[in-house]
Amino acid sequence: MPKNPRPKILLLIPHLGGGGAERVASLLARGLPADKYELHLGLITQAHTSEALPNSVKLHALGAPRVRAGAFRLLRLVHSLKPKLILSSMAHLNFLVLLLRPFFPRKTRVLVRQNSTVSASLAFDGLPCYTRLLYRLLYRRADGVICQTLSMAADMAQELGVPENRLVVLPNPVDVEEIRASIGLNPSPLTSPGPHLLAVGRLAPEKGFDSLLNAMVSVRREFPKARLLIAGKGPEETALKALSRVLGLDTTVHFAGYIDRPSTLFPTATLFVLPSRHEGLPNALLEAAAGGLPIVALPASRGLAELLRDQSGVWLAPTLSENALATSLLAALRALRPGERFAHSFVEAFRIDRAIQAYETLIDQTLAEDRIN
Repeated sequence: MPKNPRPKILLLIPHLGGGGAERVASLLARGLPADKYELHLGLITQAHTSEALPNSVKLHALGAPRVRAGAFRLLRLVHSLKPKLILSSMAHLNFLVLLLRPFFPRKTRVLVRQNSTVSASLAFDGLPCYTRLLYRLLYRRADGVICQTLSMAADMAQELGVPENRLVVLPNPVDVEEIRASIGLNPSPLTSPGPHLLAVGRLAPEKGFDSLLNAMVSVRREFPKARLLIAGKGPEETALKALSRVLGLDTTVHFAGYIDRPSTLFPTATLFVLPSRHEGLPNALLEAAAGGLPIVALPASRGLAELLRDQSGVWLAPTLSENALATSLLAALRALRPGERFAHSFVEAFRIDRAIQAYETLIDQTLAEDRIN
């Protein structure tokens, strides 16, 4: 008898080279077993990419001007491929996929990955008033909703009424060994005596970089040679650079733009700082932990706070405020020895092999449900 063909799995993201959601999809494309699945990666708003992917991953760059404008291109791709399962990341793309689901081939299974805490996003991100309704109506169409922490899943069940049997908590994949091996490949552009603070993320309001700039004024009073490198790009870049000038931080803060491998900045960083107003569980923080960096963070979500609380080498601020951030930064800088690093054993749960296995199990269970039904 002929061997059963490998099921086609279509991973969907807006584009490569973005934030944590894109990084997760890229790691899944590289890590899921190619001898078990026929892997496809769909990029909605990207026409081409220079990022190296395994030959076993088939790339589909749709080149739409924005996610919502990619509906017909995505439909054509799905009907051409006829994937057994689609895994989408990022809320606005999840909305599009679930909106189109009735028009997909009948047995197409759909998993969506939620990359933020819903209640916080609805409260702080200035989203349109109908966003909650979209969440409530569309997320119930998913065969499974992947959350990063138990508190994110509980929040989604409470806020949106998503059935608990469709919620699953999976760890973000972090390539711990690659990060540790890559440390030292490229020097940091900051060359002053320091201390050197490092922050990584999309330059958007929820990431709290404006609060970090304000906190740096207090840091510089006590540590006048302190420097801050911010790696990332986004809609707030112009405003943040203007704020930096107004605060007199021109020689203190360096905006490095998007850095493909932030781990190359770790060797000369004194500490990593997470100033986010709200988060799910950012890969940037987990990668910094894998590199052993001391961490200063705001309690941007219950799950993040539970992960970091009472950990050695972590200064978790008691509240979401600029004053608390500044106080925690100063406490860390006073306590740290030059070049001090920490084991951060909590990152072991996110090792790429464990995370990939968890995703593989979920995919297999979802496909098995299709055969049962």
